[in-house]
Amino acid sequence: MLERLRAVGVTQALWLSTCDRVEVQAVHPRPNEAALAIAAVMAERVGMATADFSDQLYTRAGPDAIRHLFAVACSLDSQIIGEPHILGQLKAAHRGAATLGLTGPELEAVLQAAYAAAKRVRSETPIAEGATSLAAAAIQVARDLHGDLKRCSALLIGLGDMGTLVLDGLREAGLPRLTIAAPVDRRAEAAARRLSGHFAPWADLDSALAGADIVVTATGLGRYILSTAMMEAALKRRRRRPIFVVDAAIPSDVDPAVAGMDGAFVYDLADLERVALQGRVGREAATQAAWSIVDEAVAAFARDRAERAAVPAVAALRAHFERERRRLLDDHSGLDAGSATRLLVNRLLHHPSEALREMAADQDGVGLAERAAAERLLFRLFRLDGTAAEEQAADERAADERDEDERRESGRHLQ
Repeated sequence: MLERLRAVGVTQALWLSTCDRVEVQAVHPRPNEAALAIAAVMAERVGMATADFSDQLYTRAGPDAIRHLFAVACSLDSQIIGEPHILGQLKAAHRGAATLGLTGPELEAVLQAAYAAAKRVRSETPIAEGATSLAAAAIQVARDLHGDLKRCSALLIGLGDMGTLVLDGLREAGLPRLTIAAPVDRRAEAAARRLSGHFAPWADLDSALAGADIVVTATGLGRYILSTAMMEAALKRRRRRPIFVVDAAIPSDVDPAVAGMDGAFVYDLADLERVALQGRVGREAATQAAWSIVDEAVAAFARDRAERAAVPAVAALRAHFERERRRLLDDHSGLDAGSATRLLVNRLLHHPSEALREMAADQDGVGLAERAAAERLLFRLFRLDGTAAEEQAADERAADERDEDERRESGRHLQ
């Protein structure tokens, strides 16, 4: 897709695909033209006419695009506010674009600013606190019970989808050791190879249970796999070190009586959902503060870019002043400081003064507005106060009157 974007003239872009969106974030001098080209690439990819899905498309340009990108990075544009994976997905898309040479200074600048905003949102607001999914809820409870997951081991009993999903989350959170057992040993052994874990025969389930800090059950056999007797034996061998059990099976794999045992902490899917809902409520309450940070970061980014854009003009002005200074010294090397500075000021102000007089001579609405805007800009650039401006205007009027008198006098002599 990135190569296709390059082929249609979009040379700075990344392709972001998440559970919420498929999005191209690009830099282009003609945004409307680029949006049409990107939509055509999307349509080609799915074999549809652009019109068939145009109601699903959205386009942002300029400041709106920057604010949107910042919101995506900060997980404020997700179905689940504060969802932790979106920033990683954005960075992965960024790496992919960079590998193909589809990043440039403009795209890099806005992405780095977005990452900085996301870091602020996570450090200055509670938006990243609390679980928002079943897997995240399981991670939260496991950490509350065992602390650092890098010191823990897990046992997956059965190969149901929900159990595998929870286990994937635990592995991403740092869980290093995994053992897999299932009623069919051959399937469990194949899954262990695929998931880079250990295989435990079904007949050795009791021993595997005793060695696990976290147990995820997902057989759905319609009968209890973990009984109180099994759990009691495992806890005894563990010297009462606790076991966190995630019952991800429907119907349940765990005897309800196990939840009442000391050292056994059992959560089924409904329990994890309650934890996740609490986390979502907490994150939604933090969104206002997060949006304030985003808006502040967008304004700072725009200000920084504007200041950078002004650098060439300032450099040109400084170079012009320096040329005039050197030219004056070359032409009038013997002048004293007072005369030299007066002459330099006159030279520097000659062209601006002429331009203002030309504007003043243009009495239509456009000319007056242009002159007023120029005067406001001069006041701001040189920090002129009202008194200085009045004195300057009086001096200019006096100079104009002297020039007019001289012209009249010259005219009489010619007559």
